[in-house]
Amino acid sequence: MTHKSYLLLPCLLAVFCSMSAHAQKAGSGSDQIATFASPIESFPTEGELFGLPVNIHGQTTYINQRYNNFTSSYSGMNSMSDLKSMSYTWSGTLFLGARVAPNTDIYFNPEVFSGIPFSALVGLGGFTNGEANKAGGTQAKFYSARAFVRQTINQEGDKVVLENEANQITQTVSSNRVVLTGGQFSTLDIFDDSRYAKDPRIQFMNWGNMTYLAYDYAADARGYSWGLAGEWYLDNWVMRASRMLAPKTPNGRDLNWQIFNTYGDQIEVERQHNIADLPGKVSVLAYRNKMMLARFQDATNYVIQNNAQGTQAINNVRNNMQYKTGIGLHGEQALTKDLGIYGRAFTSDGHTETMSFTEADNSISVGMGMNGTSWKRPNDSIGISMMQNGLSSYRRAYLQAGGVSYFIGDYASPSQTISYSPERIGEVYYNATVIKNVLAGLNFQHIINPAYNSARGPVNILSFRVHAEF
Repeated sequence: MTHKSYLLLPCLLAVFCSMSAHAQKAGSGSDQIATFASPIESFPTEGELFGLPVNIHGQTTYINQRYNNFTSSYSGMNSMSDLKSMSYTWSGTLFLGARVAPNTDIYFNPEVFSGIPFSALVGLGGFTNGEANKAGGTQAKFYSARAFVRQTINQEGDKVVLENEANQITQTVSSNRVVLTGGQFSTLDIFDDSRYAKDPRIQFMNWGNMTYLAYDYAADARGYSWGLAGEWYLDNWVMRASRMLAPKTPNGRDLNWQIFNTYGDQIEVERQHNIADLPGKVSVLAYRNKMMLARFQDATNYVIQNNAQGTQAINNVRNNMQYKTGIGLHGEQALTKDLGIYGRAFTSDGHTETMSFTEADNSISVGMGMNGTSWKRPNDSIGISMMQNGLSSYRRAYLQAGGVSYFIGDYASPSQTISYSPERIGEVYYNATVIKNVLAGLNFQHIINPAYNSARGPVNILSFRVHAEF
């Protein structure tokens, strides 16, 4: 990634903030699921049941990823395998909703998943498949992805129509409103929405394009949690806040229900705007986690004092409640009706281990998305992105002392500790609509310095994707 790439995001933000703002995205809460589907006349997705408005949508996605042998002078306990490998994921989701009162909706998303990630999901900061999670396996598992209530409190303002889609029954709301969401959902359903880089099922696949890679948001091993979120829409402004359950142990599947003792908090302020009648926005997001976490300084001291090189010493120094914080900027802008750009930048304090997401303490990504209107394929899409991920000095010192973290750790011998360098990833995808509401896509990712180690890689990942929805 060149120095010019680093300058793109602040330049975009400066331009956005200097323009007049007068547009509002029609959406709120957990309706922020990317879609390309159009109505199927023979299969209505919205109607009435026992006198209540209801809707039903669904999706299924299969992703297959492969890479060939790559250069590696050594490997450690949590290194990505340097041998030719294959990975896959398959998911299926139903999105069920009912309006139980004029402004009160309930939604339930049963989901099934199976999959095997590369190297048991270790060896990278920016993992290559956003569908891959820490609770996968070859045997399909059924579970609840979301089960939540959404209450809309309308205030005086312009009328906005929210169209029928996944987790959104058709609804007319005010441009000035408060939206409360409570129950089981993903933090990313509410926060850091993007029309260009959000959903690995139909957009970029890398974790660093789902959200800020350094955003350690509260979640279980599948990426979901329970909590309460509030949003205040005020014309072209949106303010959001939430508290979510944290896992019982870092990166674990079980959640700790003591929400006043351990939790993940976040706030976000978003300003939406139009430039030459083309939509865009700028947002600032900050988070604070509280949990029993290891501090890297303590873990580094433990490794040195106990000759514990090559071990996950972080497991031995979780002695006190810790706070973990971070802040980030996100900007995006449509340049034409078919082309848009985005950028994200984030930094976390870097003192403590990963709670729920991945191994990164700072991250920056830029990219573009475009549909195929100009080559007479309006339902096709293409995206190109670049990102750079980095570690704090505290996490880096722990790894270079011989410590192994949850997802990364290349320590092999006293003479082969990691040669630190930021992890850099380029990604490009193309989706082609095969038949109505079914797409097939190719994705390519080029990863330099996997797991922040210049002694390994680069790695080239080729992916094939099939996605269908209604």
